[in-house]
Amino acid sequence: MSFDKIRDPRKLRHQIGHMECDYVYTAGVAGERFYLALREDGKLLATRCDKCNITYMPPRMYCDKCFAELTNYKEVPLTGIIESYTITYFDMDGEVLPEPLVLAFIKIDQTDGGLIHTVGNIKPESLKIGTKVKALFKDKAKRTGALTDIKCFQPA
Repeated sequence: MSFDKIRDPRKLRHQIGHMECDYVYTAGVAGERFYLALREDGKLLATRCDKCNITYMPPRMYCDKCFAELTNYKEVPLTGIIESYTITYFDMDGEVLPEPLVLAFIKIDQTDGGLIHTVGNIKPESLKIGTKVKALFKDKAKRTGALTDIKCFQPA
């Protein structure tokens, strides 16, 4: 067996053809609890590491700093502040939107993290970093257990 580096790409082993790549992505234990709370109760859940004094939003199973298992889930406010935002005038296909769309990183109150989501009911020209916003949920019958169960964030 040789461990020499292959320098000629024609000597690489390869197969020409089509390969199916079906997969299922799961939200995991922490994600499942988070999405169920969104769908069923219209609540935001975070996890807390008391050792490191960090509240994770979205929730995680393990602390990034000390690697402790996080089992302390807590409900956090539906409010936060805009820490960064962008305004888009085009959809995913490059078509002009009827109205500009505001996407923001919202640091959720009482947490050390946040969510990226749309901001509604505000004129883009009046947006500012630090604007206080609150989550507006879809009607419970229309929720599916996804981040889109939050219709948008709007000025609080």
